Amino acid sequence: MIMGSALAARGPWTMLLCSASAAALLPGTAFAQAVTPIDRAADAGSEGIPRNAIIVTATKREQTLQEIPVAVTVTTAETLEREQIRDLRDLQSVVPSLRVTQLQSSANTNFIIRGFGNGANNAGIEPSVGVFVDGVYRSRTSAQIGDLPDVSRVEVLRGPQSTLFGKNASAGVISIVTRLPSFTPTGSAELSYGNYDALVARAYVSAPLDSNVAVSLAGGINRRDGYNRDEGSGTRTNERDRWFVRGQGLFDNGGALTARLIVDYDRIDENCCGVVNLLSSPATAAIRALGGQVSDPDDRFGNVVYNNFASTNVIDNVGVSGQFDLDLGPVELTSITAFRTTDGSYGQDVDFTSADLLRRFYDQTLETFTQELRATGTFGPVSALLGVYYFDEQVQERQDVVTGDAFRTFADISVGGNGSGAAVANLETTLGTLYGNPAQYRGRFFVPGRSETGIFELENQALSLFGQFDIELAEGLVLTLGGNYTADEKRATTTYNASDVFSGIDLVNAGNRAITAQGIATTVGNLLRLGRPATQAEIGGFAQANPAGFAQVQAGAQAFAAANASNPQVNPLLGARALQLFPPFVNIPNAVESGETDDDDFAYTIRLAYDLAAAVNVYASYATGFKASSFNLSRDSRPFSGDAAALAGAGLAVNNLTYGSRFAGPEESTVIELGLKTNRGRYSANLTGFRQDIDGFQSNIFTGTGFFLANAGKQRTWGVEFEGTANPVDPLTLSLGVTWLDAVYQEFPLSSVGDLSGRSAAGVPDWTVVLGGQWVQPLPNGDEAVLRSTFHHESETNIVEGLPGFVSQGQGAAIAAADQFTREVNELSASFTYVMTDAGVELSVWGRNLLDNRYLLSVFDSVAQPFAVSGYTSQPRTYGVAARYRF
Repeated sequence: MIMGSALAARGPWTMLLCSASAAALLPGTAFAQAVTPIDRAADAGSEGIPRNAIIVTATKREQTLQEIPVAVTVTTAETLEREQIRDLRDLQSVVPSLRVTQLQSSANTNFIIRGFGNGANNAGIEPSVGVFVDGVYRSRTSAQIGDLPDVSRVEVLRGPQSTLFGKNASAGVISIVTRLPSFTPTGSAELSYGNYDALVARAYVSAPLDSNVAVSLAGGINRRDGYNRDEGSGTRTNERDRWFVRGQGLFDNGGALTARLIVDYDRIDENCCGVVNLLSSPATAAIRALGGQVSDPDDRFGNVVYNNFASTNVIDNVGVSGQFDLDLGPVELTSITAFRTTDGSYGQDVDFTSADLLRRFYDQTLETFTQELRATGTFGPVSALLGVYYFDEQVQERQDVVTGDAFRTFADISVGGNGSGAAVANLETTLGTLYGNPAQYRGRFFVPGRSETGIFELENQALSLFGQFDIELAEGLVLTLGGNYTADEKRATTTYNASDVFSGIDLVNAGNRAITAQGIATTVGNLLRLGRPATQAEIGGFAQANPAGFAQVQAGAQAFAAANASNPQVNPLLGARALQLFPPFVNIPNAVESGETDDDDFAYTIRLAYDLAAAVNVYASYATGFKASSFNLSRDSRPFSGDAAALAGAGLAVNNLTYGSRFAGPEESTVIELGLKTNRGRYSANLTGFRQDIDGFQSNIFTGTGFFLANAGKQRTWGVEFEGTANPVDPLTLSLGVTWLDAVYQEFPLSSVGDLSGRSAAGVPDWTVVLGGQWVQPLPNGDEAVLRSTFHHESETNIVEGLPGFVSQGQGAAIAAADQFTREVNELSASFTYVMTDAGVELSVWGRNLLDNRYLLSVFDSVAQPFAVSGYTSQPRTYGVAARYRF
């Protein structure tokens, strides 16, 4: 009844789709929640499939990896175990076209495929890379979902996949497929221990309840001390503390109907993620002057950070899903229904120093309902797939930023004082005087404990109609035509209270007043030959005695002030702009901004595939992708500058209002791809060449306390991907993956650092190489010894295109500041496993990043520290031992 009530609350459209799918598959049966597509080919050796083939469902149909005409990388369960891949972040070490980063919290993981990807951290932005677990879309994802012990394989689909996966796959898809419950009792258990007191324990058991129903239960914990010492709070950060439980039920009586139900729950409670100081500035010196500490820029990989309190990341994920398959002979119907909730509570020291300056807290709730109904069938030379997909999500986030006890002292030092507060008091009096009341601001700047509070809400509904037809034009020649029409509606609401008095003052206007007054006083003083600026009384006397002359003096002073009020060399007040952290906010919806977007798109795929020989396939394809508009759900959500006049006309242009981007428009991608796949038993190779464009790429730049969201015109990437395996002798298997990318912003005039048109996209290495080898040595007693190693290389690349905090010095300065920070990856991983074949026991010794290769994940402008830079660092060397038991 709880689930039914939740669905009913979402409206008649949701209930109609649920009822239609349930009625088509289970006439007369009450509604049941469901999960991912049932993979009947999970057991190798099924009819018509070679026993050594890898089965994938990348096109929502079962095919072997070799025959599917799609650029897809498959990581098997064996590779996940041997490589000690604990979550999706580790997956990039074996998939050369994938990059995964986790930055400001445990809940946010950003996936990038072929240089494209976004969505982490900002709850208003859906990822460009869609993540699915057993066919169920995860709209926001933490890396924890990779801890499952019953993963059958992970499929990484490269390039736009919107034809079959809808609006959230403009750059690619990551599909995780888990094992079905077994009608033969089976199970496994694993225990691993490593450095940093890392403990991983996982178990899986499956058995039949009767001849028609089988169930499975999986659970595990993943704990580790943080590898960063937080010398400010006395804790360790970048730790692991998470656990999960997952149950499945399968109904299969050998008849036309099969059903799968999945229920999962996981919890994360961690201190994450440490930030280091990369470049200091005079503001950093001010922090040290008041007794605060920051990490040493010359020892960025020293695993030392400073915060005045430990961060909080408490996340609860709950999901229920169900899949029903009904075989009607020539047509098979599939229904996948899912409901998921995520509740998170987060707290972070956002100035990343031991001084008590700023604290940020936010609570986030997401509720997601998805329903997919599709039909597949083969009719002579035509294989057809038709489907409908519905998506309904509610997002609510409350954000609070609190000024700490040391912030007023820090501000005093920053404006030239000694920390006593006299400089801030003088600033309050000066600005009050300029606006006619010397006492109006007294004691109101940089007040400790003052909170900026905002509630951001987003409602999103989308409906997709999709279909794909594979037409065999001649023997071995297949034409694929697919299309997806998606309609997407979003409604954003903000209730933000910007209460900081100092941030609401227009320092250009105040400087204009000050410069004008100073100019008048100085000029009158010179005219009166006083040898000093004239007093107000003297100015008044001069104006009364010589009104025409005073008018000329006043006009000259005003003209000089107008020309120089924005010049920090003339207007000293501009130096305090860095302390205006909370400028006034205009909430939406309002009389000018509706807070709504309504997008629709038709994405399509055209592909021609041909079997040159039994073991050689070639294909050419053209595909498009779509991602709907995204809202900036942060305190940096600002009206567009083009709306300034309309806001003023509606009486909404509050003093010192800043402009930026409230939302980003749709993101559309296209790819032209040529591929070749060959498999000659001991040797296989896949080669892909492509040109991929994304128009309106939704660039999301982290500013320390919020985000700058903007459409990036057009980004184009040329690329070549190679994946191959070789088995020259029975014990040895070699693998090689190479990706070359050339990613350029063809158009990006309105980036956060100016026009980036023609520049290379940051964070996209030219070359990525993954080289692996495995030696499986049979032993005389029937056991095996397995040695495995993988080397992952990424060529040097800039991390970000520019740093917005340096724009005041010019675009060149912003770009030059960012160019100091590059990344090159050279990670070596290895494991040795002794397999006791008869006993079902495996004992392993493993190590990841054995060379202790360290690099920067991301860099950004330090909060409240002009011209200082902070960043996140990669994980150091890890190693340990593991034991597994299977039955």
